[in-house]
Amino acid sequence: MGLIAVVDDVFFAARIRETARQVKVEVELVPAAKLRARAARGGVDAVILDLGAASALDSLRALRGDPATAPAPVVGFASHVATETIASARAAGCDQVLARSAFTRQLPDLLRRLTAPER
Repeated sequence: MGLIAVVDDVFFAARIRETARQVKVEVELVPAAKLRARAARGGVDAVILDLGAASALDSLRALRGDPATAPAPVVGFASHVATETIASARAAGCDQVLARSAFTRQLPDLLRRLTAPER
């Protein structure tokens, strides 16, 4: 299972990494600028995307436009006041968009769900 988290904020990346460790889930943290190169290597089964990253929507469009990554579920998170970003992410194919606070609260369950073998 290749779960990729595209997060440029080092503090939020540390939170994701620590939560993944606690729930015994593997997650690969990738800066937005390197997502395309990482996706080209294959094995991307699910993506967590920080929609606050400068190139997040371009990354999302690239994921959806690539037949190898198009079927991978993408869960994005953004500030609850970033309504335009949230709407754009949904329009670009983000499967689920959460406010940062909800994302943080749901992170353990979200990690488990995205890496579940039956998914």
